[in-house]
Amino acid sequence: MRITVIAVGKIKEKYFTAAIEEYAKRLSRFCKLELLEVPDEKTPDGAGEAQESQIREKEGNRILRKLSENSYVVVLAINGKTFDSVELSQQMERWNINGISHITFIIGGSLGLSPQILEKADLKLSFSKMTFPHQLMRVVLLEQIYRSYMIRSGAPYHK
Repeated sequence: MRITVIAVGKIKEKYFTAAIEEYAKRLSRFCKLELLEVPDEKTPDGAGEAQESQIREKEGNRILRKLSENSYVVVLAINGKTFDSVELSQQMERWNINGISHITFIIGGSLGLSPQILEKADLKLSFSKMTFPHQLMRVVLLEQIYRSYMIRSGAPYHK
């Protein structure tokens, strides 16, 4: 399985970078992982909806340039479908059984994702109704993907 994570913005905090590197190393046993970043747009204080929409569109265009056409696209969206960890592992197993060999997870910037990216989604996935920093979501996403593989392999990690 090939898994790509496309995320808006750079990771600046060393502790997030260390966690991402650790999960990437762990996942290398199970899949080919590709982590891609696209630059975020600066949002001026007091930006209106039109300006925020333009920012999402610019970030969305950058994501589109990185998106592989034959990939199953999962966007992280607050209003998406929720899974518990076991259900996510079962979903990943179904993708595998159904011949889906490349999954791309997309994490938007601080303003979310553009409509054009949301339309590309095969699945909108929500981790919570809460808002999380997009840097932290990279760690959470990678940990849950790793947990899915551990559940599927019967390893005690999930307990």
